[in-house]
Amino acid sequence: MTVQRVSFIRPGETDWNANNRWQGWLDVPLNLHGKRQAERLANFMRNIGLRAVYTSDLRRAAQTADIIAEACGVEAKRDERLRERAIGRWQGLSREEVAKWFPDQHQAYETDKMHYRIPDGESLADVQQRVVAAFHAIVNEGAAETIAIVSHTVTIRVLLEAVIQGYDALTNHPRNSSVTTIRRTAAGGWEMVVSDDVQHLEGMPSLSSLE
Repeated sequence: MTVQRVSFIRPGETDWNANNRWQGWLDVPLNLHGKRQAERLANFMRNIGLRAVYTSDLRRAAQTADIIAEACGVEAKRDERLRERAIGRWQGLSREEVAKWFPDQHQAYETDKMHYRIPDGESLADVQQRVVAAFHAIVNEGAAETIAIVSHTVTIRVLLEAVIQGYDALTNHPRNSSVTTIRRTAAGGWEMVVSDDVQHLEGMPSLSSLE
């Protein structure tokens, strides 16, 4: 079976999102607001013909994916390649704290965001390499015509930059529990259907905070 549509989903909100702190690979769970976001999202996803769900193995993503998968009558498949960017020594810090405590590192990051590798962490280019490989492997499985991938803000952004012409990973910031859907073109590539859609939240607040 050929995958025709892929919906990328950012997990529901966590307390660390609310405090604007970098989570990276820390296994932070959804907060109550995030669980409610995921429940509304699941009610929406059950109506679009979703037949396969893939997710990062980090708790906030896996919790979101399991809520969606249960509503759709499928089982979410975990894949560690879909994890957020490894933040290394910046994990748990706010952007302001990084700038204050690691000024040289922060300046290097601001100078070349795509290729600067955080100490003990990853660059955006590193993340893009692993998530593009994961995406092609998932699509080639051909599990269903319509699938969902629950991942994280940086991971989704750099993947979309690689497969969607004109998408800019540095200026787009998907919100918590948002859906970004792409579809296969007649030529075999991919095109955007909708980006950062949160209509299913029906006015419930959603953040575009740090990864």
